[in-house]
Amino acid sequence: MDKRVLENVLTDQRIELQRSSRKPICTRREEEMVDLNSPQAQVVIGIRRSGKSTLCLNVLRRSGVHFAYVNFDDERFLDLKGADLNDVLEVLYKIYGDFEHLFIDEIQNIAEWYLFVNRLLRQGMHVLITGSNAKLLSGELATHLTGRHHAIALYPFSFAEYCHYMGVDTASNSTRAIAARRAAFDSYMQQGGFPEIYATSNPHDYIAGLVNDILQRDIEQRFRIQHITAFEQLSQHLLNVAPAIVADNRLKDLFGIKSEHTIKNYITYLKQAYLLEVLLRYSPKSRLRLTGGKVYPVDVALMDNRSDAFAGENMGWRLETIVAIALIRRARQQHLDVYYYSERTSECDFVVCRNRTVVQAIQVSYDIQKPKTLKRELRGLVTVAHKTRCENLLLLTDSHHENLEMEGFRIAIRPAHEWLTGDE
Repeated sequence: MDKRVLENVLTDQRIELQRSSRKPICTRREEEMVDLNSPQAQVVIGIRRSGKSTLCLNVLRRSGVHFAYVNFDDERFLDLKGADLNDVLEVLYKIYGDFEHLFIDEIQNIAEWYLFVNRLLRQGMHVLITGSNAKLLSGELATHLTGRHHAIALYPFSFAEYCHYMGVDTASNSTRAIAARRAAFDSYMQQGGFPEIYATSNPHDYIAGLVNDILQRDIEQRFRIQHITAFEQLSQHLLNVAPAIVADNRLKDLFGIKSEHTIKNYITYLKQAYLLEVLLRYSPKSRLRLTGGKVYPVDVALMDNRSDAFAGENMGWRLETIVAIALIRRARQQHLDVYYYSERTSECDFVVCRNRTVVQAIQVSYDIQKPKTLKRELRGLVTVAHKTRCENLLLLTDSHHENLEMEGFRIAIRPAHEWLTGDE
């Protein structure tokens, strides 16, 4: 690229960066995981518009270091090649002066970016990177920056972060504070946790545009999808039916795709782009754990606000999804594994394991007023307790708070909003 064009783009980005400093900032727990003094590249990864750039800027500004910034998620960089990256660095020095910290946004858009980053690290530059595709972690980073990167996964706001952003008190037990948290949780279940969605007057267009960007830019272009229509139909279908256990052979027949291997690849791409999370079935046998993954969107806002989406009013699905994502986030930080449990006579939504030991079983049910519903949920927990000897049994609901005993096992029933803010 012409260096004059580069200078115009990077100057515009610096002005945009200065304007963003006036926006309200929500502190994220993951900020503490970023080490600006490390010789390793600090890599913040997650779904588009989850707040990765804001997190990085907050860390940089709070530290007071002088840094330069480039965002490769810019249509003016469409023709930029890996060979142009040194010109980018030269122009950055011209605009920012001398700097030892470089913040690179959406780096996966540039081929062979890792060669550039490796060179910067060898020269003593402190590099902070964001990316929207997990292949950065499973592929390029692991292969080309082995031992030279520290990865931090970021999701849209958790409920605790949503409360912080909205100024809702999560500590007080006064009647007023409890009522405010319940009202906030009702809103969170509908809106989800994408930070920018609270400022838009048209959530449908916002989410539809986000999903299209992920499908077209992060997946179809990157992985050169050949059957684009079938892939997009499959993607929208999975968001519509989630949470659901998916069978590759049924999806293959439904969308006219010849190979189950292609279906597996498509779901992997959706997971790598952080559009979906997939839980495996609990079983001590590895072979059984690989059959029938259960899919969840990474945020409940993705369940509706799209064309032909019908999941919006199912509060049970929404609550289960919120709990699933919260569990996945906590499990990664605590080095645990999360599965679902399913057999012919009973099911349990989540089984949490440390190595081979089941440390907790969790059911989720929005409303347990009907005795049949309550019995079904308790039966799932007790079945897991008998099979695994786990005694930490939890049933999360919209508002119920009680302790029960069934077949000698204690079961705690708690409102989900209490659980979601209690361990954050």
